[in-house]
Amino acid sequence: MNTVQLERQVSSLLKEGDLIFSSIDLLICRQVARETGSWCSHVGFVIKENNQWVVVESKVPFVCKTPLRKFLQRTRNGQVMVRRLKQPITTEQVEKLKQLTCEHIGTLYHPGFDFDSDRLFCSKLVYLVYKDAVGVRLGEILTLENLLNQNPQASSGLWHCWYFGFVPWQRLTLTPASQIVDTQLNTIYSSV
Repeated sequence: MNTVQLERQVSSLLKEGDLIFSSIDLLICRQVARETGSWCSHVGFVIKENNQWVVVESKVPFVCKTPLRKFLQRTRNGQVMVRRLKQPITTEQVEKLKQLTCEHIGTLYHPGFDFDSDRLFCSKLVYLVYKDAVGVRLGEILTLENLLNQNPQASSGLWHCWYFGFVPWQRLTLTPASQIVDTQLNTIYSSV
């Protein structure tokens, strides 16, 4: 399926506030997904702007709004999943999502996935915005050490390379993998 067809299918099902998961088609992103026990390596959420769907995401170099088609073009083999909160989001909560989006636009990306940093990464952005706008905490915050221990297929080799040999094992982080399996969400669309 090409990107235009994928966009048509996905956009026909979307509601503002839906989460959208993808597999970034870069070797390092695929390795991170594997190390975290998932196919997905990236997450954002959708809102409408000028009657067009955009994905709010934290990516290199900063938080931005990306047209849905452009977001879908970056996913590997059309792998995408849309998940929605089981509890309906109110109009006021959607407006709060949009307000918080404006506040976060331009915030620098954190390549070290440090939850306690002022910088953001994709799953942290989703977590903070949903916590503040909807009162829902999505995903599991855990240390890098616990992340490795929870994923027996993982090896410390990737993390040693990623952190130039000095892995901050007690650093708190949050992964798209922990959000994609969150039981507070229903799957609306999946090409996986």
